[in-house]
Amino acid sequence: MRIRRILATVFATAALAGLGLTGAATATATTDSVTPASVIPASVTPGECTDGGGTIDRSTAPLPTCRGGVHNGQTVD
Repeated sequence: MRIRRILATVFATAALAGLGLTGAATATATTDSVTPASVIPASVTPGECTDGGGTIDRSTAPLPTCRGGVHNGQTVD
């Protein structure tokens, strides 16, 4: 009787530990797949635009846009 309780506890612990490891692996896989677009800031400064090889296009509304270079297409604050 006592052995059955011990074995039941061991199996339950192993099952819960397995679920924890599976959840941790899924969380790691999800955070590792960050796209570069989500890391790019929404806007850049005029200096960042020109330093990155771009020019400031002031003809776009409502904010100017950086054209060319590293920050191509981002708004300029």
